[in-house]
Formats: sequence, C-alpha cells, structure tokens
Amino acid sequence: MSATETTPEITDSHCHLDFPDFEGQLDDIVARACRAGVTRMVTICTRLRNEPAVRAIAEAHPPVFYAAGTHPMSAATEPMATVEELTVLSKHPKFVGIGETGLDYHYTADSAEVQKQSLRIHIQAAQTTGLPLIVHARAADDDMARILSEEYRNAPYSCVMHCFSSSAELARAALDLGFYLSMSGIAAFPKSQDLRNIFAAAPLDRILVETDAPYLAPPPHRGKRNEPAYTAHTARKGAEVFGIDYSEFAAQTQANFDRLFAKVVRFRAAA
Repeated sequence: MSATETTPEITDSHCHLDFPDFEGQLDDIVARACRAGVTRMVTICTRLRNEPAVRAIAEAHPPVFYAAGTHPMSAATEPMATVEELTVLSKHPKFVGIGETGLDYHYTADSAEVQKQSLRIHIQAAQTTGLPLIVHARAADDDMARILSEEYRNAPYSCVMHCFSSSAELARAALDLGFYLSMSGIAAFPKSQDLRNIFAAAPLDRILVETDAPYLAPPPHRGKRNEPAYTAHTARKGAEVFGIDYSEFAAQTQANFDRLFAKVVRFRAAA
C-alpha cells in the first residue's frame, strides 16, 4: 500500500483490554490499533464484578466500547446475573452488548445446567434492552442451537457467535436466525481450512472480525500476545476466504458491525 492510500477501517468486535496482559499499556495498544485501521474496539467484561474497571477503559479511550456478562466457564463460580442488573448496566452510553455468555462443555461440562440458566438470563436481557447478545460456544453445539432457537421463538433478539469455531450445523442454525458469525485469528491458522469453508458458505453481510485478545493471535504473531491491531491480519485472511479485495471486505464488515451494534453508531453521531 502506498503512502497516499488510506488504510481501510475495521472494528475489533471482541477483545479483553482489562486483562493483566495489557496493564499499563492501553494508550499504546489503542494507538497501534488505530494505525492499523482498527478504529473501534469492543472490550468484553466476563465477570460482572469487573464491570467498573471495564467501563473505565471505555470511558478513557474514545475508540473503545464495552459489553458485560458472565462467561460460561465462570457461571458456576460467579453470582448469577439478573436481567435487571444487565438492564441497568446497559444504560451507559458506551455499553453496547450483552455478554459474553454461552455454553462451554470442553472444560466445564459439569456446570452445564448452571450455564444454560445463565445463558437464558442473558438472552432475556438482550430481548429487553435490544442490544446484541455475544455468545461463546464450545463443545455444546446441540444445546446451543436449541436454546438460541427456543428463546428466539419467545421473542426475537440479535446475536453474534463470537470467535466462531464450531460446526457447520451450528453456523447454519445461527445464520437461519439472522445472527452473525465473528472471525477470529483461528480462521487464519494454517490447519483451519474446514473453518474457513464454513465462513465462505455464510452470507458476507453476516460476518464480523475480532481478536479475542490477548488470545488467539493470527499469523504472523501466532503464539504471542494478541492485540486489537492484529484484527487486520484476520481481516486480510477473511478477504481471501471471500475472494474479494481487502478494502471491500473491510467496508462490508464495518457495515455489518454498524447494523448489529447500532448503539455505537448512535453514540458517535451524538458525540
């Protein structure tokens, strides 16, 4: 890219800037992201007791927005969230999503029933607030598809399957409900061709990109700490998957993000 060309803008739709990996470095982290074209970031609170610290990060950094919920792997050890609690938190102007929530039976199958209860509470909060649900799914495809569908029949809501790396069947179930799939660094790993095929079969207007930083850094940074700037590497792989120019893929994922996270657009318009 020549110096006269503008770097396409993209959004890191899911990162964890409150994690110790970034302590004392957030100014530099955000600045590097912006230089890479990552002009917006959604930092995710995974335990509601940490919400004040995550909120403070969003308040201190104009490109950063936030969401909050109880991660499924913590559902059994954290106080159960309530719809009322999540609804109150959602009043903050930079609070833009509910979660992450979901089901994870890979390491924490013993808490499956508590996870299901927590997931349904978060879905109800998304239905109540109109904010998108942010879902973590691992080794729980059947239960996940069933609960998402059951609750959608009760009342529609919007949703992103964050860091999607599950089956083609769960992808189709989510897409059939009008939900979005978010592409993380996993999709750029050399051995992830099956996952890339799932994304390639999805509608382009239903794709987001993310880092899940500090985890899952894409090549050429694999094995190192991930950070929002590296969303650009995943997005370039995404452009390859869909067979389009990077600028076109970036513009489409921006439009997708704006559609799903409409509160971000409203906040910026009012600023």
